[in-house]
Amino acid sequence: MKNNQEKSSSFVPYVPSSRSLPELTMVAIIFGIILAIVFGAANAYLGLKVGLTVSASIPAAVISMGVLRGIFRRDSILENNIVQTMTTAGEAIGAGAVFTLPAFFLLDINLSQTVIIFIVLTGGLLGVFMMVPLRQMLIVKEHENLPYPEGTACAEVLKSGEKGGSNAKTVAIGFLFGGLVKVLGDGFMLFKTEIETQVGKLKNTVVGMDIFPALLGVGYIIGPRIAGQMLAGGLLAWIVLIPAIAFFGADSTAAIFPAEDPIGKLDAWGIWDNYIKYIGAGAVAVAGLITLLKTLPTLISTAAKTMKGLSDGATGGGIERTDKDMPFRYVILGIVALVVIIGAAPITNVGFIGAIAIAIFGFLFVAVASRIVGIVGSSSSPVSGMTIATLLIVTLVYKVTGLHGMEGMKAALTVAAIVCTALAVAGDISQDLKTGHLVGGTPWKQQVAMMIGVIASGLVIGVILVVLDKSYGMGSQQLPAPKAAIMKVLVQGIFGGDLPWSLIFIGAAVAIVIEFLGLNSLVVAVGLYLPIHVSAPVMFGGAVRWLVDVKAKSKEERQERSDRGVLFASGLIAGESLLGVLIAVLIFFKVDIPTTPMTDNRLIPFVIFLFVCWLLYWFSARAKVNKTK
Repeated sequence: MKNNQEKSSSFVPYVPSSRSLPELTMVAIIFGIILAIVFGAANAYLGLKVGLTVSASIPAAVISMGVLRGIFRRDSILENNIVQTMTTAGEAIGAGAVFTLPAFFLLDINLSQTVIIFIVLTGGLLGVFMMVPLRQMLIVKEHENLPYPEGTACAEVLKSGEKGGSNAKTVAIGFLFGGLVKVLGDGFMLFKTEIETQVGKLKNTVVGMDIFPALLGVGYIIGPRIAGQMLAGGLLAWIVLIPAIAFFGADSTAAIFPAEDPIGKLDAWGIWDNYIKYIGAGAVAVAGLITLLKTLPTLISTAAKTMKGLSDGATGGGIERTDKDMPFRYVILGIVALVVIIGAAPITNVGFIGAIAIAIFGFLFVAVASRIVGIVGSSSSPVSGMTIATLLIVTLVYKVTGLHGMEGMKAALTVAAIVCTALAVAGDISQDLKTGHLVGGTPWKQQVAMMIGVIASGLVIGVILVVLDKSYGMGSQQLPAPKAAIMKVLVQGIFGGDLPWSLIFIGAAVAIVIEFLGLNSLVVAVGLYLPIHVSAPVMFGGAVRWLVDVKAKSKEERQERSDRGVLFASGLIAGESLLGVLIAVLIFFKVDIPTTPMTDNRLIPFVIFLFVCWLLYWFSARAKVNKTK
């Protein structure tokens, strides 16, 4: 530890503490609020569609440099850092919300905007407050040991600010194409955005794909290995389990629970909806717990180091600008006040049992999440596993203490939603504080910026969820809301017991087998739960990433190409997601939008999708040309 402290103490950030630049300015705050809301909406849509969210820090940094430097002629790297910090707050709120809150919609529990705002704001602010005491220990003292990949990458993007204009154009072009395909396909209905085909003459053996640029972008960002494992889960469901169920149940004349019709009368989608979803739910739940168990040593060591760090006074604010956190007394006061408010607030009715659970699991898992993202990045953080563990324990406690029925389910889901939001925000602010540590930001200003971003996005995320639900329908084929559906299955099963537990246990066994095979059980399980139509375009993105990597002649060239591709992919995701939200708004206000595609031709949308794949590859490959010029 001594050597680490010596190394960290000799570290000099890009902007040293002796130098002051414009940072938490009104321009940065206003622009940051706008991007927080925009990326919060985009990530909410993406999370409901595919069950995954992506980091907004790098595209936000690029956009902020393009706008602040190109339009407002402001050249402060610390101002750009504040903008990306606020933007990731919106992304985190979107992730925390869509992984849990749609479960209320699926259970037909009416949530007012006041309740939604209360849940996301208390969870988001707790995430910020609980991370503040950990900054000195995780970001400063562990500077050499915890890379925080997204935070470090974002710092490099900010430091290469002279290329911000070119990079911003890459994001903008990706945004244009992502939005254009969405508008032409799902807006004007010029072509089908979903294509599928029967595999030979095999009964109910179907493969297909959604022609969505956002899924292509997700696949590029997560890479071929993860994308391939996700597709493997989809193939297991659609060309193994569904045909097997159709074969063995072909002659059945009676309906088999939970279906209401005999299997012989069900098509592939009917079997998926009545049987595969429950197998997938069991797989995702157990895979999430496995992921959590695998991090148990980290959890224990983190808790021990956290307690030791706090007892050693590691959170004391230094005299240097780059070492000043929010005052510790305000942090403690904020945590205590929020926990008391949660316990006493009648609008959620979680009681002090729920409030105590939030305080315990919140701080414990925030510490774990903040350390884990420093090693594997935010995308691989087991937030869903920690949320599932919280939900299971709290649900059992509520049931033992006499809270049953819909009120019990609502209280347990509320606790899980607050904890999930806190974890998502804590993981993202950890990456942001790493970025700030590298570029020379002022910690307390970043922490305040994160709180502003949480409040701004938290005030509108409920409206976005309601509009998406009214327009597309939570749990529908268009918005499966996979993570929230798992939460609904678990809480409903424990309180009600009227679930096909055999199917859920089959899914649990599948997850265990997958883990023994050395694969990422959670990724495969998500692919098993979602339609293969989602996994297939994700695999196309992974394939483009693989092609980009193998064509590179050096490690530096590979990194340059990858970074440029990530910017274009982020643009595709943001463009499609935001236009998807806009179309939902139009549907919500009953604007006349076509409901039937003008043509059933499957070749047209597939060619369009391949063209977007080529664009993604082309923009990535151009990085080599730019570098050698």
